[in-house]
Amino acid sequence: MSMASSLPTPFFSDAYGSSYRLVEPGTFQMGDVTGKGNPNEQPACVVDITQPFFLGERNVTQAFWHDVMGENPSKFQEGWSAGLRPVENINMDDVSLFLDRLNQRDSEVMYLGLVGRWRLPSESEWEYASRAGTQGRWSFGNKDVELDEHGWHAGNSGGTTREVGLKKANPWGFFDMNGLVQEWCADHWVKSYADGRLQSPLVVNDVRKYVVRGGAWFTESDSTRCGARSFADRDKRSDGLGLRLVWEPLDNQPAPTN
Repeated sequence: MSMASSLPTPFFSDAYGSSYRLVEPGTFQMGDVTGKGNPNEQPACVVDITQPFFLGERNVTQAFWHDVMGENPSKFQEGWSAGLRPVENINMDDVSLFLDRLNQRDSEVMYLGLVGRWRLPSESEWEYASRAGTQGRWSFGNKDVELDEHGWHAGNSGGTTREVGLKKANPWGFFDMNGLVQEWCADHWVKSYADGRLQSPLVVNDVRKYVVRGGAWFTESDSTRCGARSFADRDKRSDGLGLRLVWEPLDNQPAPTN
């Protein structure tokens, strides 16, 4: 279930201080692996992650969003450090426009000597990275008394978002995957895993609901579990709904220049 390599994980950083870590291929069990989850997490299914991808260590911040979009829709903008808080109050149409503009801007930008594209993670990719080779309720174990060290939720947030990356990272180096803001995924919502899952996002015609993952600053601990899942209509904006980015190299790379 864990990533195979024992070498240091390749990563790169962007202009906003965010880092993107390589997630290597592997196989994991997705859904209600403990038998204590919700019906929409059942039946647990084995998923093969066949293609590597780079995932953001942290959520997209308000500063990052503002630089790309020229505006900041977030509710929680108070204080000098607001730019380091996650962007929120964005719907799927906003996210799609953000990705279009970001990919246009970065069309010739190279990371690790490669050009690539930005996208949302699939639900399978998100849970694979959140579990980080573990099979408990959270990557740190099964006791919610330990959640305060790893995520912002209704019991410790103080009724607001916080700066990204303040809590402990999971074993693969990803922050805030158990709380702070829920995160849009690329998949359309269906109520179970009866048909299994692939690495690629599930697309269903005429479905307007999308998967959101991770729990938020206002949710109880159970909603922050690695396997917990929910949905939002593509038009929904919420002060507890943000995003995390995936970057992947393009198949066709430009010819090297002398």
